[in-house]
Amino acid sequence: MKILIPVDGSAHSLRALRFVIRQWPDSDNGPSLHLLHVDVPLNAHVSGFLDPVAMAQFHAHNGAWALRPARRILAREGRLHEESMHVGDPAEDIVQVARKGRFDLIAMGSHGRGAVGSMFLGSVVLKVLANSRIPIVVVR
Repeated sequence: MKILIPVDGSAHSLRALRFVIRQWPDSDNGPSLHLLHVDVPLNAHVSGFLDPVAMAQFHAHNGAWALRPARRILAREGRLHEESMHVGDPAEDIVQVARKGRFDLIAMGSHGRGAVGSMFLGSVVLKVLANSRIPIVVVR
């Protein structure tokens, strides 16, 4: 089994990671875990002032910051994992990575803003739910 766990450095995404570890505690016979961080691109006004190297460093720093807590949890549990960082629309990239990587499950944390908050703020979880054919576990 292959499980994709999108992380953004929040307590919500770490809660999803901990859920997966609790459900599949055996690291030898458990699922293959893959952490994914998708950094939102800088807007055109800001990116116009940065060279490509500076933008790449900016996104790499954000990705390392977002993945650090999840890496610590997995290291403490002795769990091997793979990881990747992308720059783009988080929901679209999560769906695309899950499909192309032939993942069996996506485990995501939800901020739990509710229907009204999600309508105005947008919800990555709702967009992934609407566009993915892969089963999704949403942890609150």
